[in-house]
Amino acid sequence: MIRALRQRRVAATLLFLAFALLPIIAAAAGDPYLVIVATRILAFAIAALALDLILGYGGMVSFGHAAYLGIGAYSVAILSGAGVTDLGAHLAAAVVAGALFALLTGAISLRTRGIYFIMITLAFAQMAYFFFVSLSAYGGDDGVTLAARSTVLGRDWLRDDRVLYYTALALLVGLYLLCVAITGSRFGRVLTGTRENPVRMEAVGFTPFRYQLTAFVISGAMTAVAGVMLANQASYVSPAFMNWHRSGELVVMVVLGGIGNLLGAIAGATLALLLEEWLAVLTDHWPLIFGTLLILVVMFSRDGLTGLFRGRRG
Repeated sequence: MIRALRQRRVAATLLFLAFALLPIIAAAAGDPYLVIVATRILAFAIAALALDLILGYGGMVSFGHAAYLGIGAYSVAILSGAGVTDLGAHLAAAVVAGALFALLTGAISLRTRGIYFIMITLAFAQMAYFFFVSLSAYGGDDGVTLAARSTVLGRDWLRDDRVLYYTALALLVGLYLLCVAITGSRFGRVLTGTRENPVRMEAVGFTPFRYQLTAFVISGAMTAVAGVMLANQASYVSPAFMNWHRSGELVVMVVLGGIGNLLGAIAGATLALLLEEWLAVLTDHWPLIFGTLLILVVMFSRDGLTGLFRGRRG
């Protein structure tokens, strides 16, 4: 147990150190586009991390988590349109809006189980999608281009891609540490126990619904933070951020990295987006190759990439 914890800390340190050094490597290689791609990766890594919190530890397979990406992104667009450009305000609004939407939809969705839970989360996400499609003031289905990125203390520091990158990295590290604290706490142990046997947990005096709903709300708020960073990275917001296939991509990232492994979720998001970039250069039919690779990973390792690496060490 102690050895595994130590290995996890070393792996996390190396991973985040590699992310921290990437802008320096990109500058040395004369390829600033790497920073732009990596910022997008960090945003999706936050979303995958949030999804793994409820999927890997709570056993809740949400197929509508992209709705929170869109909520976070539109928090930037709506507040910026109203003249509020501060990043802190955008993050606060996104967290509150994401948490409220998760609270309302989770309170209903968690009354169901299995395929019914999956479908009802998808239904709520599609409702959110069509709601934002109907907002003609923000471009409807075409979306809206942001006039500028969020400001920090009244300054447009995020205009520099490297500053935006390190801001996204700081948020990812902070949220990762938060998830580590949650999963290692009494709350996290109860959540995991609920995933394994909710009837037994209820028999020993816990209320699974409360723990699951709390985790669902935390996950929704975290994913909204990813939406804020994604909006700033793209300088564009549209309902496509919350379409159902985006939710599917988040699930794929978690599965690819290893369900129930927080670092695995980050690694899965990183690999998925890198493969998308690289394979798209080779062929227009890159999803076929990507799907084949995903099938191979799932066939040979139920724990995704992390399981493959553990197998090699063993």
